[in-house]
Amino acid sequence: MSSKTYEGDRIDITFDGRKCIHSRACVLTLPQVFRANTRGAWIHPNAAESEEIAALAHTCPSGAITYKRKDGIPDEAPAEVNTIHVRENGPYVVRADIKIKGESVGQRATLCRCGESQKKPYCDGAHVQAAFVATGELASKPSEPLAECGGPLAVTPMKDGPLKVEGNLEICCGSGRTIVR
Repeated sequence: MSSKTYEGDRIDITFDGRKCIHSRACVLTLPQVFRANTRGAWIHPNAAESEEIAALAHTCPSGAITYKRKDGIPDEAPAEVNTIHVRENGPYVVRADIKIKGESVGQRATLCRCGESQKKPYCDGAHVQAAFVATGELASKPSEPLAECGGPLAVTPMKDGPLKVEGNLEICCGSGRTIVR
């Protein structure tokens, strides 16, 4: 499954199955909107207020859920501070104006860290079956505050799995502590 848009009266919701890591934030937070394990449409944009849906979309770590408001209120803005959070035994969680191979892919993404994903550069949860073990609490390195904290973040997948990341960036451990800028 790739991307599909579900139209509502006040807000449209787009779900991109290529990016989804099944964190279940959507079905647990707004089960009246995101109805798992049902036949037919599983996303119902009219079942909650636009503000609730927008807030939920901002918590989707993978960026699989995005929205387009119809009430004149702006859609999700790029992060003021570009960050990559290194998750314990898991993926990189990115918040920025992300461009992968030059293509804009949104404001949020979870990227493969274990090398086993079949959806590279995106995480597909393969780290669990691969029994991937790597700390998310790396040692901090001395670094100066960034002059500019936002802007585009270019991600280029390299041969055999590494990711080349270019742009203003803070790398943070899973708990949020800054590792390096």
